Amino acid sequence: MQKFILLMVSALVIIVGCWPEDVVEPPKVKLGVQVLLEKHLPELEGKRIGLVMNPTSRVEGVHMVDTLMALGVNVTALFAAEHGFRGEMGAGEKIADGIDQETGLPVFSLYGETRKPTSEMLDGVDLLLFDLPDMGVRFYTYNATMGLVLEAIAEHDKELWILDRPNPLGGNYVAGWILQEEYRSFVGFYPMPIAYGLTMGEIAQMAVGEEWLDLEETPNFRVIRSEGWTRDMLWPETGLEWVAPSPNLPTFEHAFAYTGTVIFEGTNLSEGRGTEDPFLTIGSPELRFSQSDLTPIEERHSVKLDSITFTPRSIPGKAISPKLEGKQSYGIHISFPEGYTETDPLKLGVELLTFAKENTLDFEIKLFANNLFGINLKNIIENDEEIPSWKEEVDFFKGQREKYLLY
Repeated sequence: MQKFILLMVSALVIIVGCWPEDVVEPPKVKLGVQVLLEKHLPELEGKRIGLVMNPTSRVEGVHMVDTLMALGVNVTALFAAEHGFRGEMGAGEKIADGIDQETGLPVFSLYGETRKPTSEMLDGVDLLLFDLPDMGVRFYTYNATMGLVLEAIAEHDKELWILDRPNPLGGNYVAGWILQEEYRSFVGFYPMPIAYGLTMGEIAQMAVGEEWLDLEETPNFRVIRSEGWTRDMLWPETGLEWVAPSPNLPTFEHAFAYTGTVIFEGTNLSEGRGTEDPFLTIGSPELRFSQSDLTPIEERHSVKLDSITFTPRSIPGKAISPKLEGKQSYGIHISFPEGYTETDPLKLGVELLTFAKENTLDFEIKLFANNLFGINLKNIIENDEEIPSWKEEVDFFKGQREKYLLY
């Protein structure tokens, strides 16, 4: 009963906007989930609702499934993408179907043997509410999950509402090569640049409009827009709390660096999993350099790079058996004391990759790097070729996306 009362009070604060004087002023931006609660709840009446969500789907600290059920919404099924519905799984860990312990509702996995909702999964659902955060980069798998959900609702005559969110990297940052078809995978689902400056709702509109999905019928979907967000806002400017979208992205700083340093997942160096600062930490037992070698990179990218020693370890729920586990490694720790506006994180990641190749005795780049960055980066790096410019591809994409922008 106490939990129910707390949920109802939280929901009233959200809907009515009752902010006691001693409470911190609400953020500048309202997420799509908040707009849903304030303006669209009556439209859910009489419908069986499925939720495609994760731990970031919270309003006033309460998970949306709990809030909606407390408000009498008929939630009938939950769908878990990578990391799980409540975020209990590490990166890449397969998820099995199960039961949500808090609500008793069935949880259907979209990150196991099946990645697209099936007819059986959707049998008791009329409308899906989709609220998964995107990190603004092509290889973060939630945008691929959204594409498969769009295909599924078209196939099975269901409805989808995308509860939109700001792009954490802003709506103007577009960088990287457009994905080449031969490298299409679950970490590269659309022919877009690595960083595309779109929200999930905008990706959905563009994916349908440009015929990037396997569709015979047009999916019945709508976008519940965020309010107050403008394209020049990075996440820290929204006033919104950062809730870790996955275990290895605990802060926006980690997510910002991840844009470029994720490429180390495609090498034999550590990308920092198994440390307190994944993606802000890179290195290996064979990486050798002096602190002064880092100064030119710091100056070019407006970052702070510190030489460090670290040993990756297994961290339950965050990094099980990480690369180079138990091996003392020498590397670089990245920080952004000057803020984020003067740094292109993708260019930083590419330069650190070439720096690592030049200073690591047994450097190896794997085919997975091609899937992450969408071109044959492995050959380019191994053959010491010049890194190609992505300017023309970015300019083309900016024109292509224009008619799908919602903000």
